[in-house]
Amino acid sequence: MALIFWLMAVSCIIYYVVIILYSGLTTSISFIWLVFAAICILLPLGWEAYVKHKDKVPLWIPVSVITMCCTGILVFLVVEILVFTGVAARDTSNLDYVIVLGARVKETGISKSLKKRLDKAMEYLDDNPSTILVLSGGQGDDEPVSEAAAMRDYLVFNGVKEKQLILETRSTSTVENIAYSRVAIEEDQAEKKARRQDQPIFMEPGTFEEVPDKPIKIGVLTSDFHVFRALQIGKKWGIPDIYGISCESDPILFVHFCVRECAAILKDKLVGNM
Repeated sequence: MALIFWLMAVSCIIYYVVIILYSGLTTSISFIWLVFAAICILLPLGWEAYVKHKDKVPLWIPVSVITMCCTGILVFLVVEILVFTGVAARDTSNLDYVIVLGARVKETGISKSLKKRLDKAMEYLDDNPSTILVLSGGQGDDEPVSEAAAMRDYLVFNGVKEKQLILETRSTSTVENIAYSRVAIEEDQAEKKARRQDQPIFMEPGTFEEVPDKPIKIGVLTSDFHVFRALQIGKKWGIPDIYGISCESDPILFVHFCVRECAAILKDKLVGNM
C-alpha cells in the first residue's frame, strides 16, 4: 500500500512539472499537485507511525484522517459525474445570442483554451449565421488587452463580421461573465426595440395585429468541463432557460482543469453563486 502512495506522489510531481513546462508557472492553482504529492507521502508515513505507537495516538486521529480522505474522493467523483453527465443534450441551433466565455490572453496571443472556444464559435456561426456572439472577458493584471478585445480581433481576422459581435469587457470571473453579458444583451435588445419603434409602419388601422416579442434564446459557449457551472450560474443570475455549447479542452491539462473546476463548483455553491 505504501508503494502505491509513493507512486501516486511521484505521478503528481511529474504532472506538476508537465503543467509548468507546458503552460507556465502562472497556471491557475497548479500548486495543488504538490499538495496532493505531499498528502500521498504523509499518509503512509503517518499510518506507519500510528501502527508503531497505537498506545500513544488517540483512535479518533486516524479515523478522522481516513474519513476526510474518503469524503474528499467521494465529493470529487460526485461533482465530476454532475459535470459530465448532468448537462442534458439540447438543440442549440438558432440561438439569438451566444455568450463566449473568455480565457487567459498572453503577451504572445490568446491561450490554447481560448482558441478552441473561438474556433467552436466560428463553427457555430457557420451553421447559425443570424446569431450574435457576446464576447465576455475583462483584462487581468497580467494580460495585455481585455479577453473580449482579443477574441474580437481573432474572430474578425478570421472573417466574422464585427456587427455580429458584442463586447463585454468588465468581467473577471464566470459569475461576472454571465451577469454583465446578460446586461449587454438587454441593452442590445432595448436598442433594437427603439429602432423598430422609430421606423414608420404604413398600414391601415385594423389591418394587422401586434405580436408580442418572442422570448430570446441565449446560450453559453465554453470548455467542456466548464459548461455545467456556467449553466448553473446563468440560471441563478437571471437566465433561467440557458443553453450550453461545449468545446474540447486541452488534453494535457484536462485532469488539472477537472480538479480546478471541482474546487470552483464547491466554492460557487457555498457562496450562493449557483
